[in-house]
Amino acid sequence: MNNKFLRRLRSWWNAAARLLQWLVPGLGVKRWMAVILAGTTLIGVGLAILILDVYRTAPETWWLPLLSAASLRFLARPLRAIIFGGLGLGLILLGIYGINRTLMLPFLRPGRHMVDTLTQHRRRERGPRIVTLGGGTGLSTLLRGLKQYTYNITAVVSVADDGGSSGKLRRDLGILPPGDLRNCLAALSYDEALLGQLFQYRFPDGEGGLDGHSFGNLFISALADITGSFEEAVAESGRVLAVYGRVLPSTLHNVRLVADVRLPHLVSEVRIEGESRIPEAAGRVRHVWLEPNDPPAFPDAVRAILSAELVVIGPGSLYTSLLPNLLVPDLAEALRACRALRVYVCNVATQPGETDGYSCSDHVRAMQEHVGRNLFDVVVVNNRKAGVLPAGVSWVERDDFSQANYRVYEADLVDEQRPWRHDSEKLARVLIDLYQEKTGPLVE
Repeated sequence: MNNKFLRRLRSWWNAAARLLQWLVPGLGVKRWMAVILAGTTLIGVGLAILILDVYRTAPETWWLPLLSAASLRFLARPLRAIIFGGLGLGLILLGIYGINRTLMLPFLRPGRHMVDTLTQHRRRERGPRIVTLGGGTGLSTLLRGLKQYTYNITAVVSVADDGGSSGKLRRDLGILPPGDLRNCLAALSYDEALLGQLFQYRFPDGEGGLDGHSFGNLFISALADITGSFEEAVAESGRVLAVYGRVLPSTLHNVRLVADVRLPHLVSEVRIEGESRIPEAAGRVRHVWLEPNDPPAFPDAVRAILSAELVVIGPGSLYTSLLPNLLVPDLAEALRACRALRVYVCNVATQPGETDGYSCSDHVRAMQEHVGRNLFDVVVVNNRKAGVLPAGVSWVERDDFSQANYRVYEADLVDEQRPWRHDSEKLARVLIDLYQEKTGPLVE
């Protein structure tokens, strides 16, 4: 009996505590409760005036004693005020809770309470303005973690892709490659489990003209034709997926990535044209550039960088995802001019055919040789070498940074299931801690 009573008491206590959570600062609820309370008070004053008038002017009838008893006239006035005020406040709170629950029901996830959902939404709504630059799987992994902390995310994505479904659409329709943009939209979507999977769905081989294409690429291409604008198509796709943030192309020009590669069996370098062909050459990349040279940046991407509070470069393929963004001159200059904390996230492992044998400083040196210095303030490096890597892949080691003007921060960033990639939650937590200066002293 005692245990049952204690459980019931604990249940009441939890219910009361959850109701009090509505009064937590920042939810934006108390101001509207005050408005409702003021309106209810005025209605109560009006009813009180009417009841007093009935008491004073109505003839003596059988229902007047009942009305007198219902108004608790046999109690002291302060006690009556407390009782009726408490009942009224309770009904107001119950009504607000019921209305909010009804309105928010489509957005509540199983097992989540309404107050928790609203608190989380308000916290992310006021989160830091973050800009990420990159492409491919690395950028999608980063965005998947960052959306747990803020909705104010802008992903600036490379448009140099020319392989797979994106390459086919680029050649057949003459549009910018939507593949990396699609991946980022899916990563930032509200319901990544369903709509994200739909956007990522790839038609199997043997489906006629659809084989190899992803649904998301076709969707963006169709919207581009309907709206007459590729950037508008990406924005509308974001609305369909209810993405947290924005996904922007680095440039609207149809750029192509070109590289000089030194092959193992040749003394001279060979020129490789096309982003997808560079890793397949299985040589050492010496230099990459965009054609046409010096493409103008997408203006919204420049504005996002200049107004950001945190800018993250990487993770991602060094030559085929990161540098195609940084080789857009306006973006590089915006990076140098912005006041945000600028962080470069070095890859966990090397990429075959692109960064074989590279250390962390090799990655940084390659970016400096192509774009110049002063692009970032902090380098984030993985320090946990655990797990089995695929053949031909090795850990990216942190080596001597004494000659560089960068601070280095080391942390465990490895995905337990795929140790050659970053864990989205670990990486996002480290970046937010760096932004909030909660990591302690940085390693020089």
